[in-house]
Amino acid sequence: MIKLVMAGAAGRMGKTILQLASQDKAFKIVGGIEQSGQASLGQDIGSLIGKDLMGVKVTEFVTSALKNADVMIDFSHCSALPENLKAVVKTHTAYVIGTTGIPAATLQLIKNASHKIPIVQSPNMSVGVNLLFKLAALAGKVLDESYDLEIMEVHHRMKKDAPSGTALKLLEILLEARGRDIKKDVIYGREGETGAREKGKIGVLALRGGDIVGDHTVSFFGDGERIELVHKASSREAFARGALLAAKFLAKKKQGLYHMQQVLGLV
Repeated sequence: MIKLVMAGAAGRMGKTILQLASQDKAFKIVGGIEQSGQASLGQDIGSLIGKDLMGVKVTEFVTSALKNADVMIDFSHCSALPENLKAVVKTHTAYVIGTTGIPAATLQLIKNASHKIPIVQSPNMSVGVNLLFKLAALAGKVLDESYDLEIMEVHHRMKKDAPSGTALKLLEILLEARGRDIKKDVIYGREGETGAREKGKIGVLALRGGDIVGDHTVSFFGDGERIELVHKASSREAFARGALLAAKFLAKKKQGLYHMQQVLGLV
């Protein structure tokens, strides 16, 4: 049985993951973490997710929550990652990171920590999105620059970062496939007299509104045809199930930095 701690326990993703984990015999929930000042601190996780009391309370003290844990899944704000990394390394706890908007300096901290503990870090945990990554890489290589390339993502009004981590991962994949440079060849939205579209540029557009869980579209516009790769998430359960698969994957690892393509056997 995998002893699980959830960071960002009271958030939408945190609650969804905890609900699914409570129904999975492979997991035992042993902790939940929220940042100082959150109303959920001290609340029993069972009541937090609409279940019977578990005798496990939400806390702000990461290291103490991890004392009996095998793995921590983290969907908290990226600002919490440095301290969370210190705690998982200190307690030698496997770490699944689904947080997005991670700055470069923190990504380096994650890489450093992976020399001591096993980590899965991915901007999107869903099976479908990771298949989208694979298909986008293939299409980016097969369809040459006579096909204009655009990435569009749509999320709920409460999402704080833009473009989404998934859109940025798609951009990274397609820049590599096309041999393009992120500083020179990417356009984030358009305004005013932009002139004709330059060959080789990649457009990225972020839309926000309503309660949309997450839509991503990669479009290749050619002369006489258009190819679109589309993923639409209708529930956060798709991401939560992927995070729990990642936790199971790490249960067999001692150290290293992994991504969801490896978890799902797509590489």
